[in-house]
Amino acid sequence: MSLQLGQVAPNFTADTTAGQITFHDFAKGQWKVLFSHPKDFTPICTTEFAQFTRRSKEFEKRNAQLIGLSVDSVESHEGWKKDIQDVAGGTEVPFPIIADPDLAIAKEYGMFHPEADALVTVRSVFLIDPNNKARVILTYPPSIGRNVDEILRSLDALQQSDKQGVSIPVDWQPGDKVVVSPKLSDADVEAKYPGQVTKVKDYLRFVPAA
Repeated sequence: MSLQLGQVAPNFTADTTAGQITFHDFAKGQWKVLFSHPKDFTPICTTEFAQFTRRSKEFEKRNAQLIGLSVDSVESHEGWKKDIQDVAGGTEVPFPIIADPDLAIAKEYGMFHPEADALVTVRSVFLIDPNNKARVILTYPPSIGRNVDEILRSLDALQQSDKQGVSIPVDWQPGDKVVVSPKLSDADVEAKYPGQVTKVKDYLRFVPAA
């Protein structure tokens, strides 16, 4: 059974390029962005890793820690990091890469595609909150690279929703209006956001992000 939204992410102990970690103890009090890669020294993975490396400080600003995973060994990861650094313009990879040579973690998290090589994971991203619950899961086939902007946007949206107790509409960006629950009465919404409510339908009311 693959990990589902809202479930606690499976705990594991594994070797990484930063030493051995126990996942639930890693980056305590922070969000975790776990992203899997099909294999070391592959073209699309290298472009993705380079982009995560270049933009790692944007995740840090959001109290989030990146951590990658590939089916190869730590020794292989260390060699691959040199290529990633070259592609990233000389920036060193600032986050751990998990070694998963027996695919134990990949299997627990459901990082497979039915038509992919049995030894290759799909490109999955798990946004995991400080309570170790999976809040967003994005999965791409091995041939398609991810969009880092969307991963950051999803992280922003989750944090805004948690902070304000609202829902996040289509194409939302930080600073855009958000949506209040249809369970709340117009009077309650107006009392909380006086003069700031945009009512489109009885069930669709926008208020400013707070």
